[in-house]
Amino acid sequence: MAETVGDFFWRRLAEWGVRRVFGYPGDGINGLLGALDRAQERLTFVQARHEEMAAFMAGAHSKYTGQVGVCVATSGPGAIHLLNGLYDARLDHTPVLAIVGQQARAALGSHYQQEVDLHSLFKDVAGAFVQQVTVPEQVRHLIDRAMRTCMAERRVACIIVPNDVQELDAVPVPAHAHGTAHSGVGYERPVVQPETGQLRRAADVLNSGSKVAMLVGAGALHATDAVMAVADALGAGVAKALLGKAAVSDDIPWVTGSIGLLGTEPSWEMMQACDTLLMVGSGFPYSEFLPREGQARGVQIDIKADMLSLRYPMEVNLHGDSQATLEALLPLLQPKKDRAWRQGIEKSVSAWWEKLEARAMQPAEPLNPQRVFWELSPRLPEGCIIAGDSGSHTNWYARDVKLRRGMMASLSGGLATMGSGVPYAIAAKFAYPDRPVLAICGDGAMQMNGMAELITIAKYWGTWADPRLIVLVVNNRDLCQVTWEQRALAGDPKFLGSQSIPDVPYHRFAELIGLQGIFVDSPDDVAAAWDQAFSANRPVVLEAYTDPNVPPLPPHITLKQAKAFLSSLAREPERGSVIRNTARDLIATILPGRSS
Repeated sequence: MAETVGDFFWRRLAEWGVRRVFGYPGDGINGLLGALDRAQERLTFVQARHEEMAAFMAGAHSKYTGQVGVCVATSGPGAIHLLNGLYDARLDHTPVLAIVGQQARAALGSHYQQEVDLHSLFKDVAGAFVQQVTVPEQVRHLIDRAMRTCMAERRVACIIVPNDVQELDAVPVPAHAHGTAHSGVGYERPVVQPETGQLRRAADVLNSGSKVAMLVGAGALHATDAVMAVADALGAGVAKALLGKAAVSDDIPWVTGSIGLLGTEPSWEMMQACDTLLMVGSGFPYSEFLPREGQARGVQIDIKADMLSLRYPMEVNLHGDSQATLEALLPLLQPKKDRAWRQGIEKSVSAWWEKLEARAMQPAEPLNPQRVFWELSPRLPEGCIIAGDSGSHTNWYARDVKLRRGMMASLSGGLATMGSGVPYAIAAKFAYPDRPVLAICGDGAMQMNGMAELITIAKYWGTWADPRLIVLVVNNRDLCQVTWEQRALAGDPKFLGSQSIPDVPYHRFAELIGLQGIFVDSPDDVAAAWDQAFSANRPVVLEAYTDPNVPPLPPHITLKQAKAFLSSLAREPERGSVIRNTARDLIATILPGRSS
């Protein structure tokens, strides 16, 4: 059989190092799927339950491995389904290649069934590179350019392949003639580092400060040792944007933890009192949690120039790789002899962990969600990979979970979309089948798409060297994050018609499809439930039946938020529970050793 365009397509991607493709079938990509079947020695196809999930998986694969994630979908409806997952990748600067089918070339423009203007559809999310194959001679350079763009710019790219083109004879080497392109495979990422003069200017700013605060994000995940060395020299505390949670361990005394609405009091206090700010690899969006303009002198390091001096007016902007730049900066720094600032941060961090424990131990009806996360940290296996989702549970993950060196963690940061937790975990498990993986999800996300992707786990888990994939479902029967935002930001009570969701036995659904289910609704049983989950011989759904009215208290409550919350109570349908739980957490915050 002659090599088809589809055959050559996958062969070329394999030459670029692609080994796994996430997707869902459809007749718009029949030629590509047939070729993928013939290419099983080179590539593995992972069948999701929905194209959006395939795009999530591709983005998560990229986040956890650093490679380009690849997803494939049919024309029309399948291609449209990819978009949310692709926007998740785009907003987190994650390289993903989307491959989508299209109707036959002769039918285009005829209002044909499933005909969609895919070039226009993908132009925003894949604006760095989106092209349609018109003739077989294009395939080689379209793949090469798309992959190189993904790698170099950390962007989403898209190749559209009409279904009739997929089964034409391949043209691996176009004619040596005018109007043809002869591209090649390969990309070597350069080490981008600022010039010495720029580094000296940055060092002068940092050396002159006496109260240095650092904020690190996803761009610092590969620079842990350099971050720690610079922080030690500067006597700085280190706060973390959520995508950078794994950049430095949470058990370090001067790591203040997350920042922002989901952040910690030590991070808030440090930013309010610092006189110098060093941001490394972070696009953290909420400027109100950074120092007030004019309060601190600033230095920022980022590999993307368009993210520099965007959240805070920096005095020195260093365009470069975080590790290389920090390593070059370190010899120019004068180690701080006065450690009073650092000691104050360590004291604040220690007191904060006591507050979190006190909050976690407060009673609730029937279970305090904070207890679930507090008991998790000491039980996380070495090398565990965490996949987060978006919801009220993200507060507890951000604050209560202590990551250690060697662990990995990610979630939907820029888009903050619901439904990413389970597909992220599946991608992590395929990338690292010998490591334990934990997905942290809410009941809203599970009903949205997570339950369907449990079927994907049931389909594939037998192929993983370590079968441990735990899906935590925080079942509070409420779209809880939005409910609390309505109360504290808009001054509105819980809208039952919008916020209440069906009570589903998630652990029993897991058992129906051959996974293990664990249910916990008592604080005394939480620790044992985690131990059971992490020692299981198959994937587990751990359902925690929690109280929806435990407040996700922000690190700093503004007068406006307090007024809005008090205003909401007059019409709040669950007022008694809300008041009791809020009072308990506030008392635990003020008097950490006091039970209530």
